[in-house]
Amino acid sequence: MIIAIVLELALPLAALLPHSAGPYLALMLIGFAAGILGHLTAARWLVATGIILIFLGAFLFPLALNVTEETPPQIETTR
Repeated sequence: MIIAIVLELALPLAALLPHSAGPYLALMLIGFAAGILGHLTAARWLVATGIILIFLGAFLFPLALNVTEETPPQIETTR
């Protein structure tokens, strides 16, 4: 029951995700910067924030985008 409600909310929200790699790379770089700054200042919450940002940018958001697309993206090869 709760899963159905979450899926109904997740599908329209996933349509808002960008289809290019730039925002995801930027999110990962911000996560690395936050993690490094957290290690330098010994702030555990900042390290945890950096890890979460890296996880979101590298795995969760691209996974949500690929799961909600009806057709997989085409990979073009150059000769």
